Amino acid sequence: MSVQPPSDPATEIAPTGAISATEPLPGDPPASPPPTKRTLPGLLLVSLALFATYAGLIAILLPIQVALIDEQNKVANLAIIVTTSFVFTLFAQPIVGAISDRTRSRFGRRAPWMVGGALIGGVLLFGMGYLDSILWLTIFWVLIQVSLNALQGPLSAITPDRFPRDKRGIASAMMGLGMQIGATIGIVLAGQFAENFGIGYSVFGVIVIVMTIAYVVIDRDWSSKEATVAPWSWKQFFSGFWINPKQHPDFAWAFSARFLFMLGYFVIAAYGLYILTDYIGMGLTEAAGAQVQLTLAGLVPTLVAVAVSGWWSDRIGRRKVFIYVSSAIMVASLAMPLLMPNMTGMLVMNIIIGFGFGFYMSVDTALMTEVLPGGGTDAGKDLGILNIATNIPQAMSAAVAGVIISSLGGYPMLFVFAMVFVVIAAIAVAPIKSVR
Repeated sequence: MSVQPPSDPATEIAPTGAISATEPLPGDPPASPPPTKRTLPGLLLVSLALFATYAGLIAILLPIQVALIDEQNKVANLAIIVTTSFVFTLFAQPIVGAISDRTRSRFGRRAPWMVGGALIGGVLLFGMGYLDSILWLTIFWVLIQVSLNALQGPLSAITPDRFPRDKRGIASAMMGLGMQIGATIGIVLAGQFAENFGIGYSVFGVIVIVMTIAYVVIDRDWSSKEATVAPWSWKQFFSGFWINPKQHPDFAWAFSARFLFMLGYFVIAAYGLYILTDYIGMGLTEAAGAQVQLTLAGLVPTLVAVAVSGWWSDRIGRRKVFIYVSSAIMVASLAMPLLMPNMTGMLVMNIIIGFGFGFYMSVDTALMTEVLPGGGTDAGKDLGILNIATNIPQAMSAAVAGVIISSLGGYPMLFVFAMVFVVIAAIAVAPIKSVR
């Protein structure tokens, strides 16, 4: 789904994806302003709030709540909840992204969807702590995940909307910092509410609402109310979600590489709490505290890796080498709990994995924006499709991990599986030709 070509050279989208500082005239296609001094900090804060919420809920609050409802069937029940949400959220980001590409409002294209997703998801979080059945947990979790994905999709599109190609590494790094710092803060904060998860859910609801509204108000987009977009077509809308891999092989390889890498990462992250209880041998409360310690241990190396690699990749004009390095570091880190099946092994793993995942996340988003079909004119939709490569493995991870744990060798095989998929992901990056 494409907008009409620009009718005014002053607002023409450059080959890099950057746009001029001239606000579009009525009748021009929707466009966004160049970044301001508030854009990068804003992206950092919204990413921080969003991923703090994701991490705090997935790593601590939800597993504890599920275990307290039915300790004996906690692994299967967690897999049911997360997998069900996967079915419903699979296309949330690309659909909302596609609609936001053509949204006309005085607040711009992305802001209405970001605020709407934050408000709905945040309000629903206020009720999570009162649920005492797997059925209602599943229903609320699905609605919350759909809402937060409606926030994340348009948020991802801000990078190609507002940054030229040679500056997207630093924008990607800022999003990566938000993800890593947010995940750390989220797990630490959730750990404080391990025994009162109802309040914990509400705190995260407030955070995601406040941060999102603050960003769209402080770093305002240009109005798209008078913009001209292509006539609506259901056929074009749905066909736009199929991107032919023969016509766009780099996009297909980038999708595959992210999918494989994220599946390797999330099969471990999704069961972090249960790894500590069932593989290391901790009690539930002790494991929640240990999860906080492990997250903090990985924070500094992650921040160093994100900050260095984003700036460095922009400077040398290369992305793929950082993916290769991050994959090698990840494999080394995942071997640690096999060699040392104790808290020390988990601690060493988290320190090393901080470097690996930090290198990856700071460069991956920049690489993705450089393989978009059509130069990024449908960035919201196309990045939403690429984000499916994160959502699917994240959602699948609980079910895949559950099968591995129960039928394919237990927790040791979980680490082996993760290492294999990270290696395959690195191999999938090699055929990408449009990115060095």
